[in-house]
Amino acid sequence: MFRSGGETELLAWPVDAPGTVTVVTIAPDFHGVHSGCITNLKKYTTYYTSVLCFTTPGDGPRSAPQLLRTLEDKPGAVGHLSFTEILDTSLKVSWQEPVEKNGIITGYQLSWEVYGRNESRLTRTLTNTTLEYKITGLSSLTTYTIEVAAVTAKGSGWVTSSTISSGVPPELPGAPSNLVISNISPRSATLQFRPGYDGKTSICKWIVEGQVGVLGDEEEWVSLHEVDNEPDAQMLEVPNLTPYTHYRFRMRQVNVVGASPLSQPSRVIQTLQAPPDVAPSSVSVRTASESSLWMRWVPLPDTQYNGNPESVGYRIKFWRVDLQPSALLKVINDRLERECTIEDLEEWTEYELQIQAFNAIGAGPWSEVVRGRTRESVPSAPPENVSAEAVSSTQILLTWSAVPESEQNGLILGYKILYKAKDLDSEPRSQTVRGNHTQSCLLSGLRKYVLYEIRVLAFTRIGDGVPSSPAVIERTKDDAPGPPVRLVFPEVRLTSVRIVWQPPEEPNGIILGYQIAYRLASSSPNKFTTVEVGSTVRQFTATDLTPESAYIFRTSAKTRQGWGEPLEATVITTEKRERPAPPQQLTTPQSDVSSRSLRLHWVPGSDGSSPIRYFTVQVRELPDGDWQTYSSSISHEATSCIIESLNPFTSYKLRVKATNDIGDSDFSAETEAVTTLQDVPDEPPGSVLVTPHTTSSVLVQWQPPKAESLNGLLLGYRIYYRELDYDAGSATESKAVRNPSALRAELTPQSSFKTVNSSSALTTYELTQLKKYKRYEVLMTAYNVIGESPTSTPVEVFVGEAAPAMAPQNIQVNSLSASQLELTWDPPPADSQNGNIQGYKIYYWESDVQNDTEKVKVLFLPETTVRLKNLTSHTRYLVCISAFNAAGDGPRSRPSAGRTHQAAPSAPSFLAFSEITSTTLNVSWGEPTAANGVLQGYRVVYEPLAPVQGVSKVVTVDIKGNWQRWLKVRDLTKGMTYLFRVQARTIAYGPELQANVTAGPAEGSPGSPQEILVTKSASGLTVQWTEGDSGEKPTTGYIIEARPSDEGLWDMFVKDIPRSATSYTVSLDKLKQGVTYEFRVVAVNEFGYGEPSVPSVAVSAQTEAPFYEEWWFLLVMALSSLILILLVVFALVLHGQSKKYKNCSTGKTISNVEESVTLDNGGFTALELNSRHLNIKSTFSKKNGTRSPPRPSPGGLHYSDEDICNKYNGAVLTEGLGLNEKPLEMSESEATDSDYEDELPKHSFVNHYMSDPTYYNSWKRQQKGVKHPTSYRYEECSASETEPYFQTVITTQSSGGVYTPTGQPAPGSRTPVTGFSSFV
Repeated sequence: MFRSGGETELLAWPVDAPGTVTVVTIAPDFHGVHSGCITNLKKYTTYYTSVLCFTTPGDGPRSAPQLLRTLEDKPGAVGHLSFTEILDTSLKVSWQEPVEKNGIITGYQLSWEVYGRNESRLTRTLTNTTLEYKITGLSSLTTYTIEVAAVTAKGSGWVTSSTISSGVPPELPGAPSNLVISNISPRSATLQFRPGYDGKTSICKWIVEGQVGVLGDEEEWVSLHEVDNEPDAQMLEVPNLTPYTHYRFRMRQVNVVGASPLSQPSRVIQTLQAPPDVAPSSVSVRTASESSLWMRWVPLPDTQYNGNPESVGYRIKFWRVDLQPSALLKVINDRLERECTIEDLEEWTEYELQIQAFNAIGAGPWSEVVRGRTRESVPSAPPENVSAEAVSSTQILLTWSAVPESEQNGLILGYKILYKAKDLDSEPRSQTVRGNHTQSCLLSGLRKYVLYEIRVLAFTRIGDGVPSSPAVIERTKDDAPGPPVRLVFPEVRLTSVRIVWQPPEEPNGIILGYQIAYRLASSSPNKFTTVEVGSTVRQFTATDLTPESAYIFRTSAKTRQGWGEPLEATVITTEKRERPAPPQQLTTPQSDVSSRSLRLHWVPGSDGSSPIRYFTVQVRELPDGDWQTYSSSISHEATSCIIESLNPFTSYKLRVKATNDIGDSDFSAETEAVTTLQDVPDEPPGSVLVTPHTTSSVLVQWQPPKAESLNGLLLGYRIYYRELDYDAGSATESKAVRNPSALRAELTPQSSFKTVNSSSALTTYELTQLKKYKRYEVLMTAYNVIGESPTSTPVEVFVGEAAPAMAPQNIQVNSLSASQLELTWDPPPADSQNGNIQGYKIYYWESDVQNDTEKVKVLFLPETTVRLKNLTSHTRYLVCISAFNAAGDGPRSRPSAGRTHQAAPSAPSFLAFSEITSTTLNVSWGEPTAANGVLQGYRVVYEPLAPVQGVSKVVTVDIKGNWQRWLKVRDLTKGMTYLFRVQARTIAYGPELQANVTAGPAEGSPGSPQEILVTKSASGLTVQWTEGDSGEKPTTGYIIEARPSDEGLWDMFVKDIPRSATSYTVSLDKLKQGVTYEFRVVAVNEFGYGEPSVPSVAVSAQTEAPFYEEWWFLLVMALSSLILILLVVFALVLHGQSKKYKNCSTGKTISNVEESVTLDNGGFTALELNSRHLNIKSTFSKKNGTRSPPRPSPGGLHYSDEDICNKYNGAVLTEGLGLNEKPLEMSESEATDSDYEDELPKHSFVNHYMSDPTYYNSWKRQQKGVKHPTSYRYEECSASETEPYFQTVITTQSSGGVYTPTGQPAPGSRTPVTGFSSFV
């Protein structure tokens, strides 16, 4: 039992786990003693309990803890029941203490019986220290049920049982199978299954695991449900599932030995939708403005949506405390929204609010009620019963009644009267009445007999309310008028004068008439001739005047109150007059200059024998202003004038002109520039914004006043702030605030505000060391040397809550899979959190396309790890994280990068076929739209849709790299339809793209050309033909196919032969020497390639040898050389003999010298042979603009044939051949010597052996330490060819054996793959 003055929390925590606190909130009750109950505690456990009170700012202190223990109860089940020492007539039972003792364990109860026979039951009661027991007297090979239960003072607890056969040791069980899911509801599903092998004992537990949420191979499995002591179960209900969530289940069964392997996963199911179970938490409300409240809450996490996320939203209910039945609703459809401003509320009024979540199925529970009050505002209605009465020609008495209380919107601090002369004044003047008790005002200093528009408004500390409408119209009383103006004499004769005037500027009533009086200037001052005229007359002519005489004229106006002041002027009756000279010596003494006015002095010039009637003053604002007339009715007697309504701290120039009866003078010379003095600024700083910065400081931001309103040099800003006395959340009586707070210079003492000065260069300032959980009022002024501007509109701010000042730290991005990244981070530094972190926002996007791909994931728990799922594979992502608390979001961290793993690519973007003949075609494909990694190559698989000659053949070609996306196929069967499948590979192969194509000839294509003839000349081969049937469309051209004897397959030899051609010649130099060729011609039209012609006779590409290479020539040369050598030898022998005889004659003995030649290799002399070029170039010529089909790239291909033994028609398809793309031309650097610079003859004894590297290497004298590279490899095309080419593949071989070109490796080295094209 306890006493409380507010909301209360009951706390309980275990003695051994002080961090595990159970909290129960008790609603406020102001009737004395409270009582509360804390539930869901552990049984027979010692707890500390405490009580605290809390309000919106936070928790109060806890009461002193009290020690309590919950009551005893029956115990839970014993743990880990197991059997050992299993014999025919006995076994040992073991167990462990219950996890949930729920009291003091006093012992254990052990029972056993023959399975299904209760009458055989035996029971033993054991002590609390006994955890094993040997059961004897069993029957052999009999199944028993054995049960164990713990006992406390409250009785026997949960029973743990198992079955076992005596003499048969149990084994691990098998996995369940055949999982079937049914009866799917929002929170449960029924799982049916076939139990696995029981391991010769009963199943004591069933374990259900599941994948939850977004499913994938990498999704982790979690335990969802366990069922004990149902050994014969074949169906389980899985409870506590989350509505509208995907699940996949798997099972295992457990016996006394252990757990079985896992079953195969079930199908994926999705639970049904349900309304949300909970309301948004941490609901709070703050005053936003005079007519709005700001409500905040923690949104539901996505695991609590219970439905389609797109349908989740929030509903806010709010009502006035004094009008509860009339509740209003506001709906928010954004499930991630955390705040809402409720608009269009009554000013200075208290409201209660609640919030609930909803989805497509329904709405969840309402949150607890929170209260908030709108801010004090300006009055929304004017004072009532406004009336005005003129009490004199310059005074009006104004009265009114108070603003209706419901429209006051705060404390009325006074009234303002706005009045202006109708049709005369552009801006109204203002007069302020302080206090809300005075409701009348006497307006003085008004203009006489003028209609005034008068309005009254009330104001609070926030500002002015609405002026009364319509305006009250009242006229001041009339009076004697002022003098007429602009009196001139346009016509002056020797005996007459015409006088013209304008009505008085201040008529002060209705003008009833005018009086003109005149006399000679030299006559008696009181002797006037007087004439009265009507009110509409503006001129008068006086006659019978004396020539060349001065006359004085006076003009006055008359109202109901009498004659007004006259205007006097002098005129001379003469005809010698002219315009006056302009005024001179214009000066503006600095002593007469103020902030908004100055005095201009001048000296009149000559009057031109006609008196000056008036002066006109013009003013120009520097630097770019135009001349503006200030006044054109300045008295002719004046020599100075006060210029008013100027702008402070502004430079001006002035000029004056005089006017007489003849006209205007020229303007005087301009004055020097004169600058008015500074004045206080007219406007305060604008757009004042005050936001919480930390829990004890706020940031004030503003815009400088307009430059034209500064009225001088701005020195800085002054910030006034104070703690507000009222509590925005108190009861309704707080509406009548006792403290007449607010306008600083009016009702509130200056000392109630604290003041801070800020530099004029700043637009932000931080107010620090404020009290937490208090509302402050802030207003600003701008100041210069003269003084301060008016104050800005007061801004209120709640201190104590602020968004985090720093971003999370140490962000790590780790790749988990092709679609998942794991993020870890540290919270912002503790001193920058500004309150409890409620969660984090994770912003992530693909690094190259932020605007299109940026997503936000919100964590509403202060966890520091998250997995981003459903990402694009092998893509670089950038991640930013910001923390948020109840006050808002903190700054984002710097982007951190991570890349997802590679995955299998998508299917190729297209599959196309071209150059389709009866046996060949080119297939090409597009790069996958989603590579999902680095493309390593492609796989092309093709097969006929029907067996060919009884054989169903599937050909697979693997192509390395991404640059080649085409293939030349040359082993098609005429007219057969083939299925082609292409798939790309990264770390794995992606899906296939497939298409069908039928080998030619196409329907409607031309027939076969006729009379094929091949003739051979010394330089080339000429193929001739005659045109055959053109088909359904005219023939557009021809192609020639060739079949070399070393490959045996037809391939395209020449393309794009014009239709008019009937022959084509190719140079023999472009063919492989010693190879025979067959040729055939195919005609082409719009439908495609037609039927090929009959093959030509085989023709050898061997050129005719020159005579010096013929055998007979060589034989003759050899014999001639032999005879010559013999003759030389014979001559040398004779010469030697003659010397011998000569030496003998001298008596000297000469020894016989023999020359010997050492034979290195089997008696053959070792010769160093060098060939500059051993390149074998097997290309077809480019002639007539045609291009031969390209050679394949065996090094980039892998072939497999799905026939038996990987053979088709006897041709072995070798995998992974190490043949390169380009022939290696042996240079001098690759030969050990450079002695032989001349090219060897094409056909010679030496070249005969040079054509085979095995002979070449045996004749070549090797240089020590030099290792020779492999000298032969294949090229795809000649070096000059840059066009794309098609890779070629064949799977069959014609008769005739394999041809090894001259210069290629002999047996023992690698040979070309049978079936590759010989043409380049």
